[in-house]
Amino acid sequence: MPLLKMRTNPLHQPLHIDEHIILVIKPAGLLAVPGRGADKQDCLSARLAAEFGEVHVVHRLDQATSGLMVFARNRVALRNLHAQFREGRVDKAYEAVVLGKPQQTSFTIDLPLLADWPHRPKQKVDHADGKPSTTRVAVLSFDAATHTSRVRLLPVTGRTHQLRVHLLAVGHPIVGDALYGSQAAPDKASHLAPRLMLHASRLAFAHPATGERLAFESTPAF
Repeated sequence: MPLLKMRTNPLHQPLHIDEHIILVIKPAGLLAVPGRGADKQDCLSARLAAEFGEVHVVHRLDQATSGLMVFARNRVALRNLHAQFREGRVDKAYEAVVLGKPQQTSFTIDLPLLADWPHRPKQKVDHADGKPSTTRVAVLSFDAATHTSRVRLLPVTGRTHQLRVHLLAVGHPIVGDALYGSQAAPDKASHLAPRLMLHASRLAFAHPATGERLAFESTPAF
């Protein structure tokens, strides 16, 4: 099975910057925020703070995921954006490449998720104790050569690793997922690409100061 072709995805200058917010594209492989240990201090929020001064984290993307992120530049903007995310007023969409060809062109995954404590940081489907989690899926295209499908993902909820676990659970793990992919298809999902093929492609919200609706789109590098 041939490797999927990749394009470079450098750390771009902000797509939007003003005195209240910064919106950027996080590259795959870069932490969004600092982790534990001296070797995990290089991250997107630290790089932005070093260049632009005060920066507050509003939301997160997995280290392996690329795509759109918004940061607040003051605490008033932070509180406003946190409220928008908490109340479901932020429009988010992702693009991914998954193994196989889903039978339906659009469908919804409703599976409760819970932390898999013995195997942290993994999450798992748990019908007894899991938190309600919903993902809407639309199939965009199918590549017969690699037996993969490009999909658009709309997370209704925002659980940790939700998109990755949901797609794994329905038999279509995200290509390049070293954490989950090999569970469903050894030597396929986790080795078909050099990175997780998941990208935050849309982010829309109200500007925290003016209330103007802002919408940003980003094409993935895969």
